[in-house]
Amino acid sequence: MSNADRLKFLLAWARRPLRIASVTPSGPRLAALMTRELAPHSAPVLELGPGTGVFTRALEARGIAQRDLTLVEREAAFIPLLRARFPQATVLEGDAAEVCRYGIAHDVPYRAVVSGLPLPSLRRSDLRCLIAACLDRLAPDGAFYQFTYGPVCPVPAAMLRAFGLRAERIGTTLRNFPPAAVYRISRLGETIDGRPVPAGGRAAA
Repeated sequence: MSNADRLKFLLAWARRPLRIASVTPSGPRLAALMTRELAPHSAPVLELGPGTGVFTRALEARGIAQRDLTLVEREAAFIPLLRARFPQATVLEGDAAEVCRYGIAHDVPYRAVVSGLPLPSLRRSDLRCLIAACLDRLAPDGAFYQFTYGPVCPVPAAMLRAFGLRAERIGTTLRNFPPAAVYRISRLGETIDGRPVPAGGRAAA
């Protein structure tokens, strides 16, 4: 990770500390954990809040082509960087909740959503809209991946129940700053041998 990326992230955090999850980009171990269940058959993938593209590069390393990635980023400073690094990806500038609602077509369902958004800082109504919009564009066996620095899933249990979702903690990395956990959020009823189906379908079992 370059010093220039760290500086861009720090400046963005200083402008909007409640909209940026951390003062530094996520580390490679968190990126590996966020994407470890994903593979080429997990495409297409929607990434929310890619920042400087740490998770995006990890998705590429898992074999997911840039053309199968849609990146939604609010911070204008990150947009030219993302378009230069991932020229074949679709890069959309705007608030993730708003872009999900109005800017993304329904014709090809996403098989995974990878979120770098600071969900605990969102208003409850905005979080509800975001989850609803993502579910509206997520394949039936797809999943929403979210990291958190807190002790529990950042989507409240009552909201999970209201949407018919389950959240499973798939791992924790202490070798990130700050230490983080990753949750897979998926629809109830999709299981393999009693376990939730990873994004990309039953071929991953």
